[in-house]
Amino acid sequence: MNSDNSLADSPSRDGDCSNASNTPAGVANDWAQIETVRARFNRVVLPHLDDARALARHITGSATDADDVVQDACLQALRAIVGFADGNARAWLLTIVRHSAYRWMRKNRPQAVVLVDDVDAAACAQAAITEISGKTPEAALIAKLDAARLEAAIAAIPAPFRETVVLREIDGLDYRAIAQRTEVPIGTVMSRLARARRRLVAAVASAV
Repeated sequence: MNSDNSLADSPSRDGDCSNASNTPAGVANDWAQIETVRARFNRVVLPHLDDARALARHITGSATDADDVVQDACLQALRAIVGFADGNARAWLLTIVRHSAYRWMRKNRPQAVVLVDDVDAAACAQAAITEISGKTPEAALIAKLDAARLEAAIAAIPAPFRETVVLREIDGLDYRAIAQRTEVPIGTVMSRLARARRRLVAAVASAV
């Protein structure tokens, strides 16, 4: 009898499993959802962290500040991951990073965020003609710069111009893709790119 009582009173593997099975359904569902979110985050976000850091670094001009931006962006992505519709994960994450970077810039370095108005029709037309006729002298010079000099020159120009020239000259995106990424009209992309190239040339010339 004592043996039976001791078996009944002592915890066992079966008893532990029984207790687990008695866990309220809501708690079990919460844990299941947490695991689902974690797995989804690992699949969607983690493969693109290097690109996220690169974009944040180019916008802020600082590797240390970029880490803060990426951390904030990851938190934003984690909160929004359930609603991600399995589209372009990289583009989705970089959009979040971009918004996080500019929020950080407005808070910590508001003077560095330059607002650029849309260019007028004439400027758009001129930019389009230049693009059709071939690379500008500025673009040709940029292509010849080594990575270290190019990164230093890019860091010297304002954030919106910096982002545009990185997307064009380094990532190789076309105007339409840049416009979608930065959420501005194509005319603004053309204007920012032209100004960014001129500023890059000036930065390189001053360094030399």
